[in-house]
Amino acid sequence: MPGNAFGERFVVTTFGESHGGVVGVVVDGCPAGHPFPHARIQAQLDRRRPGRSRLSSSRREPDAIEVGSGIDPESGLTLGTPISMWVRNEDAKPQHYDELQRLYRPSHADYTYDARYGLRFVAGGGRASARETVGRVAAGALAEDLLERLHGISIVAWVDQVHAVQCPPVDPESITRAEVDAHEVRCPDPDAAARMTEVIEAARHDRDTVGGVLRCVARGVPPGLGEPVFDKLGADLAAAMMSLPASRGFELGEGFAATLMRGSEHNDAFVPAPERPPSTPFGEVGIRTRTNRSGGIQGGLSNGETIRFGVAFKPVATIFQPQDTVDRQGKAATLTARGRHDPCVLPRAVPMVEAMCALVLCDHLLRRLGVRVEELLP
Repeated sequence: MPGNAFGERFVVTTFGESHGGVVGVVVDGCPAGHPFPHARIQAQLDRRRPGRSRLSSSRREPDAIEVGSGIDPESGLTLGTPISMWVRNEDAKPQHYDELQRLYRPSHADYTYDARYGLRFVAGGGRASARETVGRVAAGALAEDLLERLHGISIVAWVDQVHAVQCPPVDPESITRAEVDAHEVRCPDPDAAARMTEVIEAARHDRDTVGGVLRCVARGVPPGLGEPVFDKLGADLAAAMMSLPASRGFELGEGFAATLMRGSEHNDAFVPAPERPPSTPFGEVGIRTRTNRSGGIQGGLSNGETIRFGVAFKPVATIFQPQDTVDRQGKAATLTARGRHDPCVLPRAVPMVEAMCALVLCDHLLRRLGVRVEELLP
C-alpha cells in the first residue's frame, strides 16, 4: 500500500501540501447507494479548521468542501466509484518560510524529508503539516455516516488533559459532542476547560506550546470486527492514531494503568444480558462484560462493548523563540520561527481522532459485509 493511502476495503488516499493549491482525499470502496453526507462532512471540517478560536492558529481558511467524483448528481447517492473531495488553500503565506530554504526547524520533518527525498515543499511543512488532515476528516465524516446508518455506531472524542491539567472522569456511555464543543478547548468539564484554556494562553504568551491527551469512545460497535493477528482492531487503531501529526502515544482500555493491576483485577467477566439488542449477523445475542477494562477489544477483535482509547500529543514543534539548529550544509545556526501555528494541537485534533477511528471501524465493518448499502441494511 502506498504511503499516502490507508485501509483495505475503505481506502483513503490524501493529497496536497499545506501551502499548495488544494488539500483533499480520494475515497475508494464506499458502498453504492449511500446518501452523500455533505453537511456532516462540512460540519467536521468546520470543527477542524483554523482561525475559529483564540486557542488556534490565526490562519483563516474557509475549508469549503468540493466534490469532484463518485456522487450521482441527480440522486445525491454514492456510485460505488472513487469519491474525490478537496478544499482550496486561500490564506497561505509562503513568505513566512523563506528562511527555511536553508535551515532546519528543530523537531520538524524538514531534515528527515530532505534525507528521504532530497527535496521538500518548504512552505508550511508541505505534507508534514496538520493541514494534510483535511482529507482525513472529510473521509472520516463519510465513514462515520456509514457506520451510523449500517449499525448505529457513534464516535465521540474529547480533550482529557492539557499539560498538567486533567479532566475528571467522563462517562463513556453518555458523553456527547455537544458537551465537548460547549468549550473552545473541547473538554466537557467546565472547570477543567477553564484551567486548560489558561495553560494554553500562558504558553502562547510565552511564545511556547503545550501537549496533552485526547480520549475517544466508539459506541455500538458489533462483536467480531478485526483480524486475529497482524490486523488486530487495536493495532489498526494504534497505527491510525500514531499517523496523526504530533501524536506520541496510544493506549487501549486501561492502557498503561493495567501494568499496575493483577489479572483478577483487570479481567472483564462475561455476564448474561438478555436485554441487549440483536447484533445479527455479528455474533451472539445476550452477552456482555461486567467491566470494560479491555476497552472493547479482546484477542484483536471487538467484543461488542464500547471501544475506548487515549492518544497522547506532544507540544507543537513550532515555538516563537530563538533555537539552535543547523543549515543544509550542517553548519550551526540560530532560528526564530515565523508563521501561524497552534499553541496546543489538542482542541483541533478532536475531529481528527474521530475521523481516524471512523476510518478503521468502517474498513473492518466492510471486510465483514458487502458493497451495496441496500444489501447491508436490516
